[in-house]
Amino acid sequence: MPTLERLRAEHAPALLAFERDNRAYFARSIPDRGDAYFTPSGFAARHASLLAEQEAGACHFHVLLEEDGRVVGRVNLIDVVDGSAELGYRVGERAAGRGVATAAVARVCRLAARSYGLTTLTAVTTSDHPASMTVLTRNGFTRVRDITVDGRPGVSYVRRDLGDRDAP
Repeated sequence: MPTLERLRAEHAPALLAFERDNRAYFARSIPDRGDAYFTPSGFAARHASLLAEQEAGACHFHVLLEEDGRVVGRVNLIDVVDGSAELGYRVGERAAGRGVATAAVARVCRLAARSYGLTTLTAVTTSDHPASMTVLTRNGFTRVRDITVDGRPGVSYVRRDLGDRDAP
């Protein structure tokens, strides 16, 4: 299983490679980040911005790393306010279907409660992404309502009382 690390400046080259390698794969189920994101300068600016948000405590970003340092996924907690945050995650095509996302989300849920003091997490996914829905339900998230995600049908989830139970 890949290791989970808090995002740092030195992750930038491997993270950009991961995003570029998986761009078409991700675009099948989630909105594309746009061409500017994938340029060296665009990515560097975005990475610096994320690190600043993390330093300010507004977000907690994580990467999943193979032994050779390649990024195979990321799990993020964004918009941290009053004990809650929104969970977002993506696992690359090479790692899909191996339980990597389920295990990584479980680890971040534990971190959210134990290290970041969070009690509630929310998440959204498109309705045509059953693997993502499975990851969330396996980790104790409850379906809340149907929504629209960038013009596509989607689903909103919540997990409350993070400290009261552990996900798989």
